[in-house]
Amino acid sequence: MSLFRHKGFYGSAQASVEDHCLYGKLEFIEPLVSYEGQNIEELEQAFMDAVDDYLLDCEKLGREPAKPCKGSFNVRIGPELHRHALIAAKKRDLNLNEFVKRSIEQAVK
Repeated sequence: MSLFRHKGFYGSAQASVEDHCLYGKLEFIEPLVSYEGQNIEELEQAFMDAVDDYLLDCEKLGREPAKPCKGSFNVRIGPELHRHALIAAKKRDLNLNEFVKRSIEQAVK
């Protein structure tokens, strides 16, 4: 999946066969901010406008904009995998957080 990027925000691009349009939303943040367009150029511009409007609305309301990818997240992996990860981390003299961080770094390269 390709993502748009503007001012530190990411946006998706989807197609609706029923409505014959392209649409997307800001990804990785809690408030739902969506946009649409008839072609890729319109969709990209609508994405950038949505980011700008979102930031302006936050400023007007005195709210801090949601940050995409804050750097922490919860993962539910089940007790058995949790135990195996703890053992693997211990064998490498790492805490679980560092073990998971390094594992993810290897996976996304």
